[in-house]
Amino acid sequence: MNWIFIHLRLVWKYLQYYWRAKTRYSLHSPFVYELMEKTVEDSRDFYAFPIIESLRRLLLRDDTLVNITDYGAGSKVESASSRTVCSLARHSAVSPATGRLLFRLVNFLKPSTLLEMGTSLGISTAYQAAAALRSTMITIEGCPETAALAQQHFQQLNLPNVRLLTGPFREKLPEALQKLQKLDYLYLDGDHRHGASLEYFEQCLPYAHAGSVFVIADIHWSGEMEDAWREMRRHPRVGLSVDLFHLGLLFFREEQREKEYFTVIGASKKPWRMGFFR
Repeated sequence: MNWIFIHLRLVWKYLQYYWRAKTRYSLHSPFVYELMEKTVEDSRDFYAFPIIESLRRLLLRDDTLVNITDYGAGSKVESASSRTVCSLARHSAVSPATGRLLFRLVNFLKPSTLLEMGTSLGISTAYQAAAALRSTMITIEGCPETAALAQQHFQQLNLPNVRLLTGPFREKLPEALQKLQKLDYLYLDGDHRHGASLEYFEQCLPYAHAGSVFVIADIHWSGEMEDAWREMRRHPRVGLSVDLFHLGLLFFREEQREKEYFTVIGASKKPWRMGFFR
């Protein structure tokens, strides 16, 4: 019954988001308008998409058991100590739509250093790394058996720009930041707890600069995550934040004179807000 409550809560949160969300035609920020144009509204199929989705289809048929080591909030769908690869691919990997959005976001921002916290099977990593093949990307995964599978997938997909660190975030995050020295791009998708999320956010802040973006996954996943998201976007260093429902974007742009917060959605989701009616 717990999963029914979870899904009902997410439906309610999505309805609230949908009511608030603006399309690009209602935006007065040139930067956010361009961001939407180049990411959410971009319908092109890039070369990496079918390759990564071919891997996903294979994983969805894989019944191999994986012993799960979980240092975070755990899964709301399955809490067993052993899970099949197909279960991880179905419930823990990003959706194709979110993967494509991450690819386009990296392709638009062109970061030279990327950090992902929460590798899982490596699907999200692959989408982001494929958009920045000349950049350096570090991804951290707590579960050794899951990390070993992800490493195999990076080799299969020919992603030499990815370095995988295995271990708890608290142990491996300082190592990753020391290796990168600066953080152009952060994707935080693990340990969905209020205190932990804010702790990792604060640890990464000294490595951020005016051109950095922090991408926070599942900002409406729970009340804890919504509180953490609210505190992150209110941080004095964050000048611009964007709510895409599944993802939250934090920007540190120096040219931002006043703090701005946008809730946005693709124009096709609100056709009556596509500029025809004012």
